[in-house]
Amino acid sequence: MSRRALITGITGQDGAYLAQFLLSKGYSVHGLARRSSTAEVNTARLKWLGIENDVRIVDGDLTDLSGLVRTMRDIRPDEVYNLAAQSFVKSSWQQPILTGNVTGIGVTNVLEALRLEMPEARFYQASSSEMYGLIQEPVQSETTPFHPRSPYAVAKVYGHWITVNYRESFGLHASSGILFNHESPLRGIEFVTRKVTDAVARIKLGLARELRLGNIDARRDWGHAKDYVRAMWLMLQQDRPDDYVIATGRTTTVRDMCRVAFEHVGLKMDYHLVIDPDLFRPAEVEVLLGNPAKAKAKLGWEATISLEEMIREMVDADLARHAAAKR
Repeated sequence: MSRRALITGITGQDGAYLAQFLLSKGYSVHGLARRSSTAEVNTARLKWLGIENDVRIVDGDLTDLSGLVRTMRDIRPDEVYNLAAQSFVKSSWQQPILTGNVTGIGVTNVLEALRLEMPEARFYQASSSEMYGLIQEPVQSETTPFHPRSPYAVAKVYGHWITVNYRESFGLHASSGILFNHESPLRGIEFVTRKVTDAVARIKLGLARELRLGNIDARRDWGHAKDYVRAMWLMLQQDRPDDYVIATGRTTTVRDMCRVAFEHVGLKMDYHLVIDPDLFRPAEVEVLLGNPAKAKAKLGWEATISLEEMIREMVDADLARHAAAKR
């Protein structure tokens, strides 16, 4: 029989790419998704990858422990990947309680359901580089202290440590991937990379004239989601669970990322970029730069897709989307 995987957040960027990857490995893939009247919109990423009919979607919510217990009992997964979250940093200041309940306490609910029904299954928790926040070391590794700077990051710190606690307390094979920024054509429009590539595509096609951003001097370690979901799977193939930084080891400013996007379509960034003070965060994370040495040594993992390749792919995808919409 094929191995069974359960992915929470399967309709998101990472969930869709992970589902595609696991299907290529012969897994039976099940995805947890909140019941919604916009279900057709929510499965758009799975459709874009051509795998919508190859996965089984089950209704569920990270805040509903009883439902999660029933899901574990029904599916009996060999591997559980917890990718669901309220994952937009800006929204976490407007919805701090919701963010805490879903992104933080929701992890406990999944772990508890797993402990009660499938303690032998392997568990992956999507931790985040945002947990480092006000950085304590110039390059962040698995031992760098956390100093979160948003309600989202605080909730992610809770989710990370409760995963460690269940591993140490109950012997679960529970691992966390501290993933630095990772993007793709499937990235949500509210995230800065996709906001940039979508605006560049619209400007090129004459549908817009400007791109409005906040702090363009913030630096991030950007990789491609396709590379990063492979790291998630590798963690659950290890004999012992552990925590790993997943990053490229290269940091780039938002300004330089924008320049790559504009140059790809032959436009001058300075003619179209507008700095909007209203788009600055209440507490900014200025620099994030990950050290992936442990992942390379123990998992045999390293990033294969460069920032430049990724941004060009994203711009081309957005150009195709808008050109198709005009027809």
